[in-house]
Amino acid sequence: MILIPAIDMKGGKVVRLFQGDFGKQTDYGNSPLIAAEQWYGMGAQWIHLVDLDGAKDGIMGNKDDIVLITKKLINKVSIEVGGGIRDKKKVEDLINAGVKRVILGTKAIEDRKFLKELLDSYGEKICVSLDCTNGFVAQRGWVSTTTIKATDLALELEAMGLQWMVYTDIARDGTLAGPNFEQLQTMLNTVKKTNIIASGGIATLQDVRILASMKGVAAAITGKAIYEGKLDFKEAVKILNA
Repeated sequence: MILIPAIDMKGGKVVRLFQGDFGKQTDYGNSPLIAAEQWYGMGAQWIHLVDLDGAKDGIMGNKDDIVLITKKLINKVSIEVGGGIRDKKKVEDLINAGVKRVILGTKAIEDRKFLKELLDSYGEKICVSLDCTNGFVAQRGWVSTTTIKATDLALELEAMGLQWMVYTDIARDGTLAGPNFEQLQTMLNTVKKTNIIASGGIATLQDVRILASMKGVAAAITGKAIYEGKLDFKEAVKILNA
C-alpha cells in the first residue's frame, strides 16, 4: 500500500473541509505548488489533487494550478486529479498535461456511456470516486446523497472494466476520527478486480498500519492529519516502505 497526500484546492488555496461541508473550511496557507513540493520531499510517490470549486459547481476553478504542479513535478511524482471533471475534453487536457490518473465522480454516476468511452480510451488512467454516507453514494461535491448503494455501483463499474476506485466515507472525512474500517471491508469483499484507494478519517500511524494490512487496499489518501501534524507523513512512508 502507498500513502497519498491530498491537496484540496479552493480559489487557488490549499484547504480542507469537515465532512465535505463547504461551510466548514480550514485554510492552510501554502500555495498548492509549495504543498506538492513539500509532500514530494517527504517521500510521496503520488499526490492527490482535488478541485473543490469544480466538485461543487462542475467548473474547474483550479486547473491552472493543477497543470503547473503536474508539469513541475512530472518526472518526480505521479499526479491524480478529481473535482468537476465532467466532459471528455477536460480528461484529455489533464492526461495530455501529464496527469497519471483522472478521478470521476458525479459524471460517472449519471452517465455510464461517458464512463465506458473513457475506460475504453484510457484504461487504468480512469478512476471513479465513490463518496459514500451510510453505504449510499453522494454526488455533486457531496451536497446530495443518492439512493444508490455503494456496493451495487461498485459491482456495476467493475463489470465495465474499472481498475481504480477511491472509496471515501464522508462521515469520517476531515474528522481525524479514523477510517470506517467496517464499511471499507464490505467494499473490499464486494469487488474482486478493482484496486481500492481508501480515503476519509486517517489520523494516526496505527490507522495506516491497519489499512496496509487489509487485503485489497492499494493506496490510502490522507489530508487533514498531515496538515495539522497529527500524522507524520514521512514516518508513515518509512513504515510502509519497510
